[in-house]
Amino acid sequence: MRISGIIDESIVDGEGIRTAIFMQGCLHHCPGCHNPDTHALNGGKEMTLDEIEKRVINNVSIDGITLTGGDPFYQLEAMIDLLDMAKKHNLSTWVYTGYKYEELLNLGKTDNRYLQILEKTDVLVDGPYIKELRDISLLFRGSSNQRVIDMKRTLENETVISYLK
Repeated sequence: MRISGIIDESIVDGEGIRTAIFMQGCLHHCPGCHNPDTHALNGGKEMTLDEIEKRVINNVSIDGITLTGGDPFYQLEAMIDLLDMAKKHNLSTWVYTGYKYEELLNLGKTDNRYLQILEKTDVLVDGPYIKELRDISLLFRGSSNQRVIDMKRTLENETVISYLK
């Protein structure tokens, strides 16, 4: 899998202390993107699941992993492997994407991997970053159009339910 970088202990990429895995590749090209160096699909570096898993499980202080980027949905198989690894170690999973949840459901109609990923995700932060809607007072997101979605409750109720109380 192609990784732009890893922050072993982040407190801004989801709730608690998280290992933030910055996936390489994104074609959304949101103006004002915080991580433009992650856009090139062939950028970053190759890492194996074993390499990442060793970093994650050797850190006893983390609550979970966050897949961010770039956009993790440009590497579906890698996402499934990373989410499965996190669940195997009882870690929570957050995913950031420039896609809207409804777009991912639609993509899931022709590629079941999208639905598998949504089922393995505890919290989805969706939607493109919109520079004009930037709001630094928001928790866990950069612009007010982005949602922090409780995936378990959303899938159970078949309607988007916010993770934030």
